[in-house]
Amino acid sequence: MEIELWWLLVLPVFFVLGWVAARIDIKHLVQESRALPRSYFKGLNFLLNEQPDQAIEAFIEAARVDPETIELHFALGSLFRRRGETDRAIRVHQNLIERDGLSPGQRLHALSELGQDYLKAGLLDRAEEIFVKLRGTDRDEEALKNLLEIYQQEKEWAKAIAIAEAMPNHSDHLWQKEIAEFRCEMAANEMLNDRHDEARVLLEDALQANRKCVRATLLLGDLAAKVGAGETAIDYWKRIEQQNPIYLALAAEKLMAAHIQLGRLEQGKQLLRGWLERHPSLDLLDAVFRAELDHDGAEAAYALVRDELRRNPTLLGLDKLLEAQILVVPPERRADLELIKNLIHNHTRRVARYRCDACGFKARQFYWRCPGCGGWETYPPKRTEEFDITL
Repeated sequence: MEIELWWLLVLPVFFVLGWVAARIDIKHLVQESRALPRSYFKGLNFLLNEQPDQAIEAFIEAARVDPETIELHFALGSLFRRRGETDRAIRVHQNLIERDGLSPGQRLHALSELGQDYLKAGLLDRAEEIFVKLRGTDRDEEALKNLLEIYQQEKEWAKAIAIAEAMPNHSDHLWQKEIAEFRCEMAANEMLNDRHDEARVLLEDALQANRKCVRATLLLGDLAAKVGAGETAIDYWKRIEQQNPIYLALAAEKLMAAHIQLGRLEQGKQLLRGWLERHPSLDLLDAVFRAELDHDGAEAAYALVRDELRRNPTLLGLDKLLEAQILVVPPERRADLELIKNLIHNHTRRVARYRCDACGFKARQFYWRCPGCGGWETYPPKRTEEFDITL
């Protein structure tokens, strides 16, 4: 009974205190809202009505009326940058940096935003200068990521490696693929200048960073073939099957040429046929088809494509079958087949694309780095018709 009486006495007190606190909060909120410029609310209204241009003008007016609206300036600068109006974004963030009374965190934020403006505008030197200044601050990780993008655009691969190795999660092997690719880029440049020893060291370092780096293995085979070591080149290219067989088509023609140079034509054809059987691919089929056509004639090439089309029916495979069939049929039947082939070929040209697994970017040629999202090894050498369209 005493406990119930105590609660009856205490509850009204809690209620009164809660009511007073709520009134204070509401009063404070009303005071803050009244202090905001009317153009701020106009801007919000324009945004809600999907009128971004009018909203921007309203927010600019709000920033002029109340220069203390720091967050509004940040929002405007970011909006200008996303719209591609980098000159306006740069002016907004430069004005913020020059303003007195900014906290250290706000100044770093403004500096980072200005660096991103310069990066978006293609002013890489200015962007690099800013992000270098941000190293060792609270914006260090953000600075590292932007510097990595800058050095990749500038093809400063040694600097890119240093930045990737400084990433906070570098020890988790999250950047090993990129580091290996950077070394491959450096090695490719050395090979162009006939500095074979330097290229070999870089490629071996790339494999140390990422043992599944197909590009390093492929280039080591190219390097061996370039100096006349055909047997060594073949051994390198054969390793690709264990690393990632989807890349075998990139080595198929080179491997065939090396076998021919060593006088082992049949062994080379058997190896390619084995690859095609275990890892069917339109690009690999094309390489095997050319080898059969060049060395065994049209009938053998036609039989190869016919059997492969039965195993893996695709429009691109049908296009290849018609190409082979035209070579073996009597002359009076070729006109009809050529008409059919041209119709099929015109369609397959539109659908035969390489596609990035990360962003979906499509193109006719293969890239080690996706031109769309900048991802490394996200762009497999396998044409999209293999995924999208089958008979």
